[in-house]
Amino acid sequence: MATAPVWSVDPRTGKPREQVAQEATAEEVDLAVRGAHAARAALADRTTRAALLRRAADLLDGASEYVIEAADAETALGPVRLTGELARTTAQLRAFAEVVDEGAFLDVYIDHVDAERTPPWPDLRRYKVPLGVVAVYSASNFPLAFSVPGGDTASALAAGCPVVVKAHPDHPATSELCASVLRRAAAEVGLDENVITLVHGFDAGVELIRHPLVTAAGFTGSVRGGRALFDAAATRPTPIPFHGELGSLNPVVVTEAAAAERAEQIGTGLAGSMSLGVGQFCTKPGFVLAPAGEPGDRLLKTLTAAVSETEPGVMLDHRMRDAFVAGVAERAALPGVDAPITPGAGGEHTVSAGFLTLPAALLAAEGPHDLLLEECFGPVTVVARYTSADEVTGVLSRLPGNLTATLQIAEEEGTGALPGGAELLAALTPLAGRVLVNGWPTGVAVAPAQQHGGPYPATTSTSTSVGTTAIERWLRPVSYQSTPEALLPPELRDDNPLDVPRRVDGRREN
Repeated sequence: MATAPVWSVDPRTGKPREQVAQEATAEEVDLAVRGAHAARAALADRTTRAALLRRAADLLDGASEYVIEAADAETALGPVRLTGELARTTAQLRAFAEVVDEGAFLDVYIDHVDAERTPPWPDLRRYKVPLGVVAVYSASNFPLAFSVPGGDTASALAAGCPVVVKAHPDHPATSELCASVLRRAAAEVGLDENVITLVHGFDAGVELIRHPLVTAAGFTGSVRGGRALFDAAATRPTPIPFHGELGSLNPVVVTEAAAAERAEQIGTGLAGSMSLGVGQFCTKPGFVLAPAGEPGDRLLKTLTAAVSETEPGVMLDHRMRDAFVAGVAERAALPGVDAPITPGAGGEHTVSAGFLTLPAALLAAEGPHDLLLEECFGPVTVVARYTSADEVTGVLSRLPGNLTATLQIAEEEGTGALPGGAELLAALTPLAGRVLVNGWPTGVAVAPAQQHGGPYPATTSTSTSVGTTAIERWLRPVSYQSTPEALLPPELRDDNPLDVPRRVDGRREN
């Protein structure tokens, strides 16, 4: 059965660049998943897995010129941004290699026989094993770090899970190039290339989530698309974990004291964060609670000046551009909403940054203004002006789940000399996976303590997709009871031949 061609498109012109592939048929998806499933045993050895991740990083660095050129041609994100993203991607691969080497992610617990307990304990030994084939759905806005060689792929391979990636249609050539690099890395360390496979096409993505040999999925994208896949994962004959990042408003609360202390600094920082990457970061601050009155006025004056100097930019594709233009027009038309700098079309292929303002009181109850509490993908933010602490907490109580929440406070509020800081921090904590104080949420450090995930609809699970603990998504615990030593996995044997960190009879080893 014939399938549609897959074209690489230049977002700067909207014109096709080249045909990259064909959309995968159901039969081709089945072959990809079965090939990945057959390659599971090859990933069992942790030393080889770590070598794969390091070799993939080295080969991507070696191909950086071609990777960045391909990604820029398809996304218009620019060489500077993409150079940084590639560095983040390869550093992430190497970080997971270190996690694999160390072995703490296996979470080993050993409890020897204890007949003195009531009831007595048998010999129990617990660790974590890989789930199996993982389906990865690439993001549009990070063609490297959240795509074929990105965090979902890196963490799944680190866990010992083969990966089938569904390429994003906005950067198919980049996806093909990166997949070829990862498959070459697998071959060079002696692994079956099918530990990483790429498929294209919407229907292929649907077939992938339904395939009986797929055991988990990772997704970064829209609420609509992610929810559809989440529902499909949950309604399979055998449901599977679906770790989806769907959308986030990323609220910011600016206290009156903070605005009085540094309105200009906050206004400049907000402008840079909300327009970074043409507003296409999943952590873009899309909603701000700022005080009414003179300090808030100064903040908005600075924000207006800074946003006015932002050049029009090209979004990832024309569909997103059209959705942004329509979305801001609908929001700007709401009663009581002003547009000091009107966001929208900057040209035939570009958009211009801007922001909207309204009294926070208009958001106190359900109504048409609830649209302003939904993410609008692109360079726009909403500033709601509050007149009391009750208005702030009232609006916060109506917000959906988010990846991040930010609190801008004055120096004295941070020391406790002025009240309110702790209360606001407590109010923001239930809303997000990462809570920032006096910073901006764009920019997500790939660190062990990172949490990139929050309450729904930000994500569909409580895990993180950034940082080394992302590996936990692709593992499940298994306990062995009263099992002869010779039959146990090496990590669970008393002599610990692989020198894995463990907790034995309640005490930490290594």
